[in-house]
Amino acid sequence: MRWTWLGWAGVELEHEGATLVIDPLGDPEAVFAFAAELDHDVPQVVPAAARTALAGLVTHLHRDHADAAALAAALRPGAPVLEPPASAGAAPEILGLAQADAELSAHGLTRQRVEPWEAARLGPFTVTALPATDGLGDPQVSWLVEAGGVRIVHLGDTLFHGAWWPIALRHGPIDAAFVAVNGATVRFPHRRPASPLPITMDPDQAAVAAAMLGARTAVPIHAEGYRVDGLYAPLPEPTAAFVRAAAARGVEAHVPTLGERVELAPQPVADAGRAA
Repeated sequence: MRWTWLGWAGVELEHEGATLVIDPLGDPEAVFAFAAELDHDVPQVVPAAARTALAGLVTHLHRDHADAAALAAALRPGAPVLEPPASAGAAPEILGLAQADAELSAHGLTRQRVEPWEAARLGPFTVTALPATDGLGDPQVSWLVEAGGVRIVHLGDTLFHGAWWPIALRHGPIDAAFVAVNGATVRFPHRRPASPLPITMDPDQAAVAAAMLGARTAVPIHAEGYRVDGLYAPLPEPTAAFVRAAAARGVEAHVPTLGERVELAPQPVADAGRAA
């Protein structure tokens, strides 16, 4: 299996000529369009291969993870978007989902809701939705993708939780874990009173999660970018902090360059079961 780094939380996977995309982002400026007058920066991104993906996997319907235009550009005609269960709440509870949900509907994409631990076969890939905990209380899953004897997990921007052990026991060993590391705190109008605690894993928590998953390699995502005055405050230099935290826990960190392609080979038989 080969993975390509698309920037922010976006990853493209390829095996035997087939591709999948996870959380691609095509228009970073649109994420905080409602706060365009505020000082903010955006991450750099690159597009996935056009009109080839068998499916788009979405961890949650926040606009930086569910960019309808980026998904539509990557998907072959009729390919589905797999996403978490729908929220049972009403406005303003689901305000943070409204933009992405409306854009996905407007693009006419085929959408499929999945529950944690639900699996599907997509060409040479087996994909499984995994438990996750969203820092804003919105529905979220992580994704396991298996192909050619290789397993990767994409953790979206989940909080730290207790399902790392069951995931490792059911689906380990893990060859590459894509882990959010920016430990952002927020002051969104629809989530008040504001909390001083982060809504995503910080570098230390991400390193612990990767170690608990038994990941052979951990890739920091959701890292550099999106500091929005008064609204969204990531930690400074989270990637460097994660590399240090991962090393302290004996986890190999791979910091990708934009558009980098990495080939993953199956682990030797002697390593099998290490995660369990």
